[in-house]
Amino acid sequence: MFVPLAFLSLLFELGLGYPDRLVHAIGHPVIWIGKLISFLDTSLNRATDTDARRRFLGVVALVVIVAVPAACAFAVERLFGLVPFGILLTAIAASSLVAQRSLGSHVKAVADALDSGGIVAGRKAVSQIVGRDPERLDEAGVSRAAIESLAENFSDGITAPALWLAVFGFAGGAAYKAANTADSMIGHRTSRHEAFGWAAARFDDLINLPASRLTALLIVLAAFLVPGTDPRGAWQAVWRDAQKHRSPNAGWPESAMAGALGLALAGPRAYGGVMVDDALMGDGGRREANAQDIRAALRLYWTADALMVGALGLIAAIFWL
Repeated sequence: MFVPLAFLSLLFELGLGYPDRLVHAIGHPVIWIGKLISFLDTSLNRATDTDARRRFLGVVALVVIVAVPAACAFAVERLFGLVPFGILLTAIAASSLVAQRSLGSHVKAVADALDSGGIVAGRKAVSQIVGRDPERLDEAGVSRAAIESLAENFSDGITAPALWLAVFGFAGGAAYKAANTADSMIGHRTSRHEAFGWAAARFDDLINLPASRLTALLIVLAAFLVPGTDPRGAWQAVWRDAQKHRSPNAGWPESAMAGALGLALAGPRAYGGVMVDDALMGDGGRREANAQDIRAALRLYWTADALMVGALGLIAAIFWL
């Protein structure tokens, strides 16, 4: 187990983030992974091939996408393990795989934009974190989109990489991040990626199963600690609505967040001009969300994140003793 590494990585990311100067100087692991995915997509995904061949080559591409970052991370971890306090160096590197600070700041920016600049500013801010059509969103739609993104990305961007870091070390975290990035880039049901991205989409669903359930539990527990939120409502929403979502994972944190806030999230949404008729999370809650609800969701998020970091810290302390 690599729980101390996961704990330290979360602490470093909370304290330091990933500096913009570093992005400009050397890029970011997601950028590097994205270039690899784009190269493989361009090289292997040919429209003239049959769907069966494209699906097979998609499997090959996924193996490469996951194996290359995992091997690089494993080599870095072994190299740093040869020097005193190497775990700290590894944790600094691994902190690039989680996004506590950036997720919180991007969602807070939506609430700030709605408060200061109204719906136009809110649409612009939310377009940075969601893929749906911002021009179709009113204030309630912008607010729901921000809260849904917060809930889903808490699982995908923080809980899941931290979990795989804790289980398999830097290599596990890097492998997860690569697979998750592949899903976001090629795991779409479009004519180009329906076959080639099949493996990436299915694999991402699989590796996010434990984190999505854990994230829902963290949100329920956080609702006991955040005034004005409803832990019973959160639990009931998870039990009733999570499995109605078209995603096997997104419904868990979204329904927990919806129930805790007394909102009805998800439902019909437009992506690229196409309406997606998804089930409601928190069915029976209100739909008229606003900037105050975004801020309440952020309080839940930070509390749930603190619970996770604290739990990892306690387990890490046991390892160190």
